[in-house]
Amino acid sequence: MNIKKKIYMAGVGGMLGEAFYKQFLGEYELRCTDIDLNEDWLEYLDFRNYEKYLADVKEFNPDFLFHIGAHTSLEYCEINENDAYNTNTLAVENAVYIANSLNIPLLYISTAGIFDGTKDIYDDWDTPNPLGHYARSKYAGELFVTQNCQRFLVCRAGWMMGGGPKKDKKFVQKIIAQIKEGKKELYVVDDKLGTPTYTHDFAKNVKLLIEKEYWGLYNMVCSGITGRFEVAEELINILGLKNVIKLIPVTSDYFKEAYFANRPPSERLIDKKLDLRKINIMRDWKICLKEYIHDYYKEYL
Repeated sequence: MNIKKKIYMAGVGGMLGEAFYKQFLGEYELRCTDIDLNEDWLEYLDFRNYEKYLADVKEFNPDFLFHIGAHTSLEYCEINENDAYNTNTLAVENAVYIANSLNIPLLYISTAGIFDGTKDIYDDWDTPNPLGHYARSKYAGELFVTQNCQRFLVCRAGWMMGGGPKKDKKFVQKIIAQIKEGKKELYVVDDKLGTPTYTHDFAKNVKLLIEKEYWGLYNMVCSGITGRFEVAEELINILGLKNVIKLIPVTSDYFKEAYFANRPPSERLIDKKLDLRKINIMRDWKICLKEYIHDYYKEYL
């Protein structure tokens, strides 16, 4: 009889956590926690509280610790600097201490946003240069993991898409929300480059790395580097609204009041390390976007 390995997933109430839960459920025994109990499979835990975090993980006695949650709003992090570092950096240090004390591997989610955009494309070995408090707090977490954790996976995501209307607070949902409001003209920036990352592909690739025990740091984004405007164009095409919705290209200055945090002009990643290890199962972003819309936004099709 095969005994399922156990994973403690911390901070999995968001769009990425939902994908991890769905992709690992069944093959592993899970304990999933968050401060926002928006699913019946979640238990309450604030991972910023080291003592309670440690006690809860120890009680479950997992084979792996997945530290997923973070403050991901750049504007929130600029305004709430202390909370950003408490959540995105110090809580990650908590996770490292816990993983090391139990001698188990730790998964930490990093971001393409830790680069400054002076290059068009970044591979796994390029040196980050974070621009704002969000990027700085995430990079500080990444550094602490890579320098102090005995066994770890650090996976850098790009522009995340997933979770549907309930959990998606990112670009795709913001465009769809405007369409739902009845807007026929959408203003979209054309000076921001990046790489989308579908949450389910991301979770599947993490699972593969764990099974192979290929520890280390990896870029993990969909193939097909692009920009915000091209993503919006493809989304409108998928929704069958090409002749209904007009996209108007603007610079980032158009939204500078709402999105005042400093963002790099390019967050484009390539999965060079995954490719070299021949373990890259991240699909093209257009394929993933189409699947995402069909699976989560049926009412719009």
